[in-house]
Amino acid sequence: MILYQPKNGYCYNSDTMFLYDFISNFNLKGDVLEVGGGCGVLGLLIKRDFDINLTIIEKQKIMSEFIHKNLKENSIIAEVINDDFLEYKFNKRFDFIISNPPFYNGSLKSDNEIKKIARYEEFLPMENFFKKVNILLKERGEFIFCYDAKRIDDIILKMPKPLKVIDIRFLHPRITKKATLIMIRAKRHAKSMVSIHPPLIGFEGESYSKEAKEIYKKANTKSIKV
Repeated sequence: MILYQPKNGYCYNSDTMFLYDFISNFNLKGDVLEVGGGCGVLGLLIKRDFDINLTIIEKQKIMSEFIHKNLKENSIIAEVINDDFLEYKFNKRFDFIISNPPFYNGSLKSDNEIKKIARYEEFLPMENFFKKVNILLKERGEFIFCYDAKRIDDIILKMPKPLKVIDIRFLHPRITKKATLIMIRAKRHAKSMVSIHPPLIGFEGESYSKEAKEIYKKANTKSIKV
């Protein structure tokens, strides 16, 4: 899959690849919304692999233009909305909502406006984000996303009912390092207990782990910066 990205803007990274792999474990179908599409990589990969109706909402106009370009380049059809997720009035509900949202809340700010909006939680506050997702999901709808692993307490606390976390997987950069990313599947009105998946290890020595390499191979993306 060919993906055009801005030279001086936010570019997708391993978090998105690993989230794509996590999502791929579940049987996506029906109407799927991606929140914060960036260049469209996550939604396009899921649309490529699953028979779904895809909608992507992206706040930044320049990134929406990249999504349109990448859809055309890869002959994929999706609805693209250039608007603020929290403000936009949707005319339907969704079976699945997927997202690699902005979740940094530290002091390391970027001077690049595109990168700031893509990275920092202030542009999509967790509690407001979760509440809107809950409203937009169908009765048995699912929410699959990733976040900073250190925020697991906030995630559980702020997950609105009847959404319930049912799957969790942690990413560790190396087997001796603390988890940096958490991938979560939540479902409305779920009754099952939480399934904790085996950890994903990013690197073995100086190279990607065997599993990480397999994920990149399955995604099969090529980035072109313009």
